Amino acid sequence: MLTTNAFAAIGALVGDPARASMLVALMDGRALTATELAVVAGVTPQTASGHLARLVAGELLAVERQGRRRYHRMATPAIAQMIEGMMAVAVTGSTMRRVAPRTGPTDVAMRQARTCYDHLAGRLAVGIADQMIERGEIRFGVDGGELTGLGGRLLDDLGIDIPQAAGWRGRGAFCRPCRDWSERRPHIAGVVGRALLNHSIDSAVAIRRGPPCCL
Repeated sequence: MLTTNAFAAIGALVGDPARASMLVALMDGRALTATELAVVAGVTPQTASGHLARLVAGELLAVERQGRRRYHRMATPAIAQMIEGMMAVAVTGSTMRRVAPRTGPTDVAMRQARTCYDHLAGRLAVGIADQMIERGEIRFGVDGGELTGLGGRLLDDLGIDIPQAAGWRGRGAFCRPCRDWSERRPHIAGVVGRALLNHSIDSAVAIRRGPPCCL
């Protein structure tokens, strides 16, 4: 049930300039580290950690762990919609400055396409994931991912032979989201991600041109 105290608490969380800057920086759908958000907000990493802890406790942000890093993102689409509405009001009659943090490698080619362990990464990989999600061929959730029947047929059409998810008994995940280093949105990892990378190389869609991290 909505209470005026809860409403005021959310307003107080968003009302701090540093926290507001962090929320605005996350509006493009990426997930960012505390260090990156500290730069955006113009505060020290220690101060940023305190702000982020409050935003997470207030359920405005969620935290994802990947390896040794912790990435912060909008907790729900409803939070993003709320911030978007506030931004629309804030820019009326004024100019709102957004600071876009730089993430990932500076090399243009590596940002476009590279490998992440044994699967495809970079802008190309995130674009593939976006398209497959939009067409209902994969589903990503908090706990993992799923290749749908539509996705299985797509891989069959491409000549990619992989075990079906229901019968997978091998090591590692079958299909899971992996937070992209530069795009900070998910690409496809697991057996499905590895199969897509191998197919891209075998069909010369992607060509290795250096160390394993470069395509």
